[in-house]
Amino acid sequence: MIVIGLTGWGDHPSLYSGVTTSKDKLFDYTGHFLTVEVDTSFYAIPSKAHVRKWCEDTPENFRFVVKAYQGMTGHLRGEIPFETKNDMFNAFIECANEFKRYGKLGMILTQFPPWFDCQSKNVQYLLYIRQQLKDFEVAIEFRNQTWYADKVVQQTMNFLREHQFIHTVCDEPQAGVGSVPFYPIATAHKGLVRIHGRNIHGWRNTGNAENWRKVRFLYDYNKEELQQLGQNIQKLHVEVKDLFVLFNNNSGQHAAKNAKELQEILNIKDEGLAPKQLNIFEGEL
Repeated sequence: MIVIGLTGWGDHPSLYSGVTTSKDKLFDYTGHFLTVEVDTSFYAIPSKAHVRKWCEDTPENFRFVVKAYQGMTGHLRGEIPFETKNDMFNAFIECANEFKRYGKLGMILTQFPPWFDCQSKNVQYLLYIRQQLKDFEVAIEFRNQTWYADKVVQQTMNFLREHQFIHTVCDEPQAGVGSVPFYPIATAHKGLVRIHGRNIHGWRNTGNAENWRKVRFLYDYNKEELQQLGQNIQKLHVEVKDLFVLFNNNSGQHAAKNAKELQEILNIKDEGLAPKQLNIFEGEL
């Protein structure tokens, strides 16, 4: 199975009915896609009440890819807002278990920062992640090229396989050590592809801190690029049972459009989508 979706459900105007409120956006989203990345969990661990609401508001075969909290992956500057590191992991595990209880957890995504390079202390930390999240399927996304250097890339993949980590395949600009190559290799029975765009100028020059996301992920894939991605995704799918593909290039609201174009290229017709709401003002505006 190949399932295509987006990172987050709250910022895709083309998917919503004309009367959509913020609380209806997830329902409208599930009329178009059967998976989504929960990116809000990177900034704050969702309450179990929120998770229950999301799970109850989505179709039976909908799956969430839950992004690990920033304190777990070394992004957080300063002290973690928990008494101990174990408390932080336990809070996240409670959240993830709620998704799992509903049968709607696709995987946990642990995305590491560009300064998380290939050295022994970071390998040890990955083992710590594996121990803490031992009951979950966990995807690893690197953002440092040293993990893919010619002399170590096979060791990297073997390490991920040995510890049952899902290798996250990324499509992103090739802009130095803080980006990774498109390396379509699977290391588990599930796979994950995250599509960030190819805005090399924006990747390198993100401007001020407030606007970095708008600059970095501003990109609209053309048909030829999507066809090439589709070919690589089909090849990767041969290696895995379930392959999740998430578009993250939403600065200019291109993600939903590109995801639908890729579905068409791959002839993916999702079954079990939520019914689309009718816009009662359609034809009157």
